[in-house]
Amino acid sequence: MNVLSIVVPTYNENQTVRLLIDQLEEALRGFSYEVIFVDDSSDNTPEVLAQLCADHPRVRCIHREGQRGLATAVLEGFRLARGSVLAVMDADLQHPPEVLTRMYREIGQGADVVIASRHLPGGDDGGLHGIRKVISRTARMIGKAALHRVRSVSDPMSGFFMIRRQVIEGVHLNPVGWKILMEIVVKGRYSHLVEIPYAFRPRAANESKMSPAEMINYLRHVARLVVQSPDDRRFWLFALVGISGVAVNTLLFALLTRWRIFPETAAFVSGSFAMIWNFAWNCGLTWRDAPQSDPLAVTFAKYAAVALIGIAVNLVVLSVLFRLLDVPKEWANLTGIIGGALVNYRLNDRWTWRRVGHKRPRMRVS
Repeated sequence: MNVLSIVVPTYNENQTVRLLIDQLEEALRGFSYEVIFVDDSSDNTPEVLAQLCADHPRVRCIHREGQRGLATAVLEGFRLARGSVLAVMDADLQHPPEVLTRMYREIGQGADVVIASRHLPGGDDGGLHGIRKVISRTARMIGKAALHRVRSVSDPMSGFFMIRRQVIEGVHLNPVGWKILMEIVVKGRYSHLVEIPYAFRPRAANESKMSPAEMINYLRHVARLVVQSPDDRRFWLFALVGISGVAVNTLLFALLTRWRIFPETAAFVSGSFAMIWNFAWNCGLTWRDAPQSDPLAVTFAKYAAVALIGIAVNLVVLSVLFRLLDVPKEWANLTGIIGGALVNYRLNDRWTWRRVGHKRPRMRVS
């Protein structure tokens, strides 16, 4: 296999970079590799790195003046890397270098992306304590809720991963903040993603770079990825259209019953109008970029059939929760609506406005 390029962003890590190189040399004995430090430090870390480069021919470094950002530092490292396999790890010794050999082996066995995960059986996030653990868990939940490619990844916040270069070739990456992996998972060109467990070590020295500004940047990053990812943007547009349809249905039903029209008739009219409303907006907004191989009438017939399936799912969930499990009817109905909406979206995406050749990446835990 070709050269492994290990990109290590640094910010005031003067106490750990020498130890990291010593550990890498021990762990990767016999490997063809290079280490690229991308440094934004304000202390004497640049001088320490310069001496490392002079002492170790495998080590290269670049110091960026007036810049700071882990994700952009990683992209700069990718740009400078010579290898066909790219790895990213921290300089603070929380990422065990010996895990790189297992990640490299997974790449050799066909993986496109290998993520070292703290949250698989056999893994450990022991390096996180208190508020940092709460923040990490919350951020992970937000990412999984918002981005469909992230949902099957146990540790999308990991800063320890390895990829084939072609995963990011020709891909426009513009991350905000410090989590570059999520950007790659959402936008990258890969078919086989593997996760392996590892134990996250306590910090050896210096302080965590976490700050309120970085947390805000993370939320901005997730929002940007939703907008830039066609699948995620489509799902949330579908949800917004559905909410607008509920509002239209409710208002029209109230208006018709005020005119003394029978509730059943009013419900049928308002429901039918809301379905047509939703169909029009989904055609013009949610799936506007989907090729329309069917006539409009056929597409509408498919949409109406899917809507009936969604209603059936809603009723089944409502009945099971309310009648059998004694869940309050309001919560049972809300759960049924959510379940029906998810079924509606999946069927519409794969059948009503089907996308030819669309293939979801394969995920595996090793």
